[in-house]
Amino acid sequence: MVQYLVVLAPTFLVAAFFLIFVQGWSRYQTWTRTVTCAIVFAVAVRYLWWRLTDTVLPYPGDGLDFYWVWFLYGIELLAFFDITLFLIIMSRYVDRSAQADALASDFFRRPRQELPTVDVFIPTYNEPLDVLERTIIGALGLHYPGEKLKVYVLDDQRRDWLRRFCEEKGAIHVTRPDNAHAKAGNMNNGLTVSDGEFIAVFDADFVAHRNFLRRTLPFFTDPGIGIVQTPQHFFNRDPVQINLGLERSWPDEQRLFFDEMAASRDAWDISFCCGSCSITRRAALEAIGGFPTESITEDLLTTLTMLNRGYKTRYLNERLSIGLAAENLKGYFVQRQRWCQGGIQTLFVHNGPLRGPGLSLFQRIMFLPVSWLVQYFVRLAILIVPAVYFWTGYPPLFFTEVADLVSHQLPVLVAYFLLMHWITPTRYLPVVSSAVGAFSTFRMLPTVISSLIRPFGRPFRVTPKGSSNVDNKFDGYTFACLAILIAATALGLVINIIPEWARIPPGEFSPVAIYWALVNVVVLMIAALICFEKTNPASESLRADEPARFGGIAGRAVSLTLGKAVVEIPIGTDVETGKVVEVTLHGVEPFEAELRVVTRRTQGRRRDTGALKYGHLHYDLTGAARDQMIIKLYTGDYSQDIEELRRRTVAAGLFSRTFGPAYQRA
Repeated sequence: MVQYLVVLAPTFLVAAFFLIFVQGWSRYQTWTRTVTCAIVFAVAVRYLWWRLTDTVLPYPGDGLDFYWVWFLYGIELLAFFDITLFLIIMSRYVDRSAQADALASDFFRRPRQELPTVDVFIPTYNEPLDVLERTIIGALGLHYPGEKLKVYVLDDQRRDWLRRFCEEKGAIHVTRPDNAHAKAGNMNNGLTVSDGEFIAVFDADFVAHRNFLRRTLPFFTDPGIGIVQTPQHFFNRDPVQINLGLERSWPDEQRLFFDEMAASRDAWDISFCCGSCSITRRAALEAIGGFPTESITEDLLTTLTMLNRGYKTRYLNERLSIGLAAENLKGYFVQRQRWCQGGIQTLFVHNGPLRGPGLSLFQRIMFLPVSWLVQYFVRLAILIVPAVYFWTGYPPLFFTEVADLVSHQLPVLVAYFLLMHWITPTRYLPVVSSAVGAFSTFRMLPTVISSLIRPFGRPFRVTPKGSSNVDNKFDGYTFACLAILIAATALGLVINIIPEWARIPPGEFSPVAIYWALVNVVVLMIAALICFEKTNPASESLRADEPARFGGIAGRAVSLTLGKAVVEIPIGTDVETGKVVEVTLHGVEPFEAELRVVTRRTQGRRRDTGALKYGHLHYDLTGAARDQMIIKLYTGDYSQDIEELRRRTVAAGLFSRTFGPAYQRA
């Protein structure tokens, strides 16, 4: 008993530190973050030192197994470097909302005629009208003096229908004779036909909230600020959420970065532009010669080039826009492969983190694309180690006994998981997060390798969006990779359990390998679910809870889209379907809709009484009413964010997705 307590003592100490101290600390204070991250770092250093001195250096021989052990230790060192940078970043945090309040109070006290001029750039390539319409109407609806605001639609496909739409709505349609340098070239052309003192950029699928300029512009009273970036939020679910059946319980993948990491980077003055939902000082752009064209991620390179000239990027962590997440796996990977390639490209350009003049050593390190370079190699190594051991007998380390591994590795895992639970309480679940990473590995790792070999070998690719994006397919390639690894791990495990077939001698590492293999199989099976693409609704309904009237009946709208409203009808109210009724909603002039269906939802267990009724109203708005509905839905009043992570709901969703209708009927 005493022996077990001694072995588990480091883990108990780590857990006690978090449970007694950290859980009661505010995660928004720098000192609490610094102390906590330092403890996790120390635990990781202890583990790596033990790995080197007890499990790597003593390894006998010089065969393939010897090089395998050293290779895996090298992978762990890369992971340690990546985690160290993460811990440094997350050891600080800043919330600039109070600063925005104070700055805005002074900034907008000036006379209207003294406010700066603002140009809104909407670069577009092949997006359809149902995507562009929201963005253009939203930009035109910004709360800012009309004579100080111009909206430019930068059309790289030179479409006549888009020109006519812009003329009708009051936006400026801009084209150019070629598509040189893709998005960066398009925006540089926009600079030549505009003259606003500040330039707000919104991708074609992002809608600005009405108060975007009132919250961001005041930061530019500091002449050292070149860019103000805001987070990206989405009104639809990404393919990972949908394919796992976690649309209502698991946040979109980008929440960890935009809600947590970006604010921490800003506290270190190493925030960077993410392109859309940002605003830039024209003078700073002119100082660097416009938007950089050397990389397909011109946004990141803009920040780096401005840092060379002394301009910082500020981050305001407020929901000031809403956009369209990748709608299927094709778009999901097109987007992430572009980010990955662009990040790696910065290593090879004159204004990147390695060669850019004027950057401090700290800035150079923190802008290295370490995560892109490291994470997929690390994930692949974690996934293949048990299979390699079962089939070849090559262990990942010179093994002493289970007690040593438990004493040194378990505290690291516990420390990291508890840190993530504390610092990102609604953004991280180990198994699901690992499964999403495993799913991405087999498509992203080739991109990492090809980008290192030929960083400029692949041109800019636009993420497919909107009604024209109907390519929902089974991801056979990724599924095949996952299935092969599941089979290799499971079959290797079975073979070595049977003494007559065993390829590895019984030893103390075997229980560890079995546990490792079982965890990997679970992770890989969850990852495999993502390959089965479910249909992503073209028009995602927005959650609502507000008064609504139709046909003289007062109810409450619970769901809204541009073409449909679901209204809760008071109990006992009789309604007739198939009728055209007048609908009244706040912020929209009265319009006509057809009441097509009435559904019921039972309250409690009785089905005869107490059932809530919902009227499904369908409409096709045009003109001013449609514009008003776009402003209402997409410019500030509604959020699709998942604020609370319910672990039981996530588990139930995964179980339901795995076993489908049979589970749901049960």
